[in-house]
Amino acid sequence: MEKIFNLRGGRKLTVGAKTLVMGILNVTPDSFSDGGKFLSVDAATNHAAELIADGADIIDVGAESTRPNATLVDAAEEFARLENILPALRNFGVPISIDTYKPEVAAQALELGADIINDVHGLEDLRMIDVAKKFGAPVIAGHFERCCKCDIICDVKKFFKRTLANCEAHGFDASQIIFDPGIGFGKTQEENLTVLRRLNELKTFDGRENFLMLGVSRKSVIGYATGFEVDERDEATGALCVHAIERGVDIVRVHNVKMISRMCKMIDSLKEV
Repeated sequence: MEKIFNLRGGRKLTVGAKTLVMGILNVTPDSFSDGGKFLSVDAATNHAAELIADGADIIDVGAESTRPNATLVDAAEEFARLENILPALRNFGVPISIDTYKPEVAAQALELGADIINDVHGLEDLRMIDVAKKFGAPVIAGHFERCCKCDIICDVKKFFKRTLANCEAHGFDASQIIFDPGIGFGKTQEENLTVLRRLNELKTFDGRENFLMLGVSRKSVIGYATGFEVDERDEATGALCVHAIERGVDIVRVHNVKMISRMCKMIDSLKEV
């Protein structure tokens, strides 16, 4: 399955033709891997330029850490971290996703040039659907909480079905949705591993083929499975990305773009044409 997403300003993003690499740009003081490194405009744009040179197809900008036990910030502070950086990033010409679950921040970010909403709360706040509809923005909708006590894959499917139903009720085109199974959000470590093993079951269900994004870079599930510390997890991240691509994932969200974009290019070359 392949789709051309029409972005603002005449920009386009093709999903499904090859694995897309989303480079992580955290403009936060407390993200688990690189907090505090890219707070200034110069630091953020220099890092974005490096990510793009290394092969990033999308730059994902986040201004509030979503790691466990992170300090919450209000919308005003979150946007203050973004307002000077986003216009500078727009100059690179690469699609920008805004990593936020706050509709007001998403709307302001889209006004400043962001293209895609990356909502780790999976459009739980229905106002986010209205923002996406107003701007015609694609949405990455992440699973983040348990809906029931059933099998975790069943639970993720139920969450995604609810998201689609909410989009339909608000008149938002569900073909604009990309799903993220939410590794590290609302799951035990064993459930995280189960989701990773069974990603193919999320690619297609109820007769619908879905676009999938996976964000597992340097996360604690890797430490749980291997004992590796945060700064030792890039190779394991790459292994999970290859595993995910073979099970239908279309976009991988990573810190080490150079290493993993090269791995993606190789695994893509093995796909049957």
